[in-house]
Amino acid sequence: MSAWKGSRRPPWCLPRGRSLRTRLLVFISAALVAVCAAMALTTVFIQRAYLFGDLDQRVTDAAERSQGGVRLGPGIETDLTFLREQGQAAGTIGARLDEDGDVLAASVVSSSGGPRALTAEQRAALGGLATDGSLHTRTVPGLGTYRVTALAGSGGRPVLTGLPMDDVQDMIGGMVLAEAAVAAAGLVAAGCVCAVVIRRQLRPLGRVAATAVEVSRSPLGRGEVTGLTRVPERDTDPGSESGQVGAALNRMIDHVETSLAERQRGAEEIRRSEERMRRFLADASHELRTPLASIAGYAELMNRGTERIEPALAWRRVSAESARMTGLVEDLLLLARLDEGRPLEAAEVDVAALVAEAVWDARAAAGDTHDWQLQLRLGAPALVTGDEARLRQVVVNLLANARVHTPVGTTVTVSVGTGDAYCTLRVRDDGPGIPAALLPRVFERFTRADTSRSRASAADGGSGLGLAIAQAITAAHGGRIEAESVPGRTEFRVALPLGAEASAGTSSASAPAPV
Repeated sequence: MSAWKGSRRPPWCLPRGRSLRTRLLVFISAALVAVCAAMALTTVFIQRAYLFGDLDQRVTDAAERSQGGVRLGPGIETDLTFLREQGQAAGTIGARLDEDGDVLAASVVSSSGGPRALTAEQRAALGGLATDGSLHTRTVPGLGTYRVTALAGSGGRPVLTGLPMDDVQDMIGGMVLAEAAVAAAGLVAAGCVCAVVIRRQLRPLGRVAATAVEVSRSPLGRGEVTGLTRVPERDTDPGSESGQVGAALNRMIDHVETSLAERQRGAEEIRRSEERMRRFLADASHELRTPLASIAGYAELMNRGTERIEPALAWRRVSAESARMTGLVEDLLLLARLDEGRPLEAAEVDVAALVAEAVWDARAAAGDTHDWQLQLRLGAPALVTGDEARLRQVVVNLLANARVHTPVGTTVTVSVGTGDAYCTLRVRDDGPGIPAALLPRVFERFTRADTSRSRASAADGGSGLGLAIAQAITAAHGGRIEAESVPGRTEFRVALPLGAEASAGTSSASAPAPV
């Protein structure tokens, strides 16, 4: 196995560190050099074959003319008078041969037109030729390279005729130099053009690479990156390869940003969930600790003797605190069951009747401290499918919230309406309102506004779970609950999907009117 097979890189490959622009320029230049070399060699070989063919033809023609001159001559074996005939070019060699091919006499036509005898060394270079008319190349000392042929005429001695090759070789050499110069100039020009074209064509890819480098330098690991750099729109043309790469990079950046945003939202949600859980446990512990401390205190007083406290009073307080703790635990268990998604009872519930009963109960519990008003705006029967006990708890919690957290003399208006396949319950009061900072989390567990909304008494304050339970029950029935509050007007809206029959009735009912 050769060395380059072991490294899996052939020796003619460029190093890996070279840029794409350099590699393209080198490969294109190499291809142009190969094409120019092939064209030049082809031209030289064709031209050389043509010139040598023409020279061979002229040698053959000169040999045939020499045969005619020999036949007309005096018949002397060493006679070379045919070289004096017109038409013999300067540099033409003529020789008389014996039967063995040895040169008997040889002369060359000088530039002045007359023949000049050859020396013995020059004649020796011409000996040994076959007289069959074949063409040969011989180098004659002092004269250069010749193309020669020997012919044996009828009844006479063989005659050798030769023409110089220097003119043909000089022509071929000049042509090679000219083609080399033209090819070199063309390669330089082509290389410059290719370099400019490659640079311009790869410029979009360079911008894509710069964008990728900039994105790679962003602290993506921390998950806090937004507004990552995008490839410019001009470099995302799907009709070009660089545009396809740019468009793909933009899509990848979009996916990265989406993933980071999802991860951020997930992490934020987990953090908020953990904070809610910690706050929930702390609030639940605080709410449970208060009645437990009261029970433990009264039990301690009773253990110390009846003279410190009346037993009946102690037992009443223990029972009250136990009931308070039991209610809190039941509320927590209800929220836990709703969070788990446990199914509720499903029956037809008349919301209007349920609300009317709850309002009467609230009026009886509040006495003359509040003004209670009930409005029914029904375009169809306010029938929903759900758990009547839990829906009653929603209404009771909203009415209790309005009673406990508003001052004496507040007007509380409760209305029930139907429309758009929903039954809507509204509880509105003209109290001082919910603080703006508290409104976004008013439905969170253990959220209370004691500092801004007065209580009737400490016992009536509640644990801050009423609105959270109302929201959880409403969501379990496929509805929604909202709150709006400004000083002098606070409204809670509960929307529950109507049952199938009530929904069909709303489509044909006339506009609702107050009742």
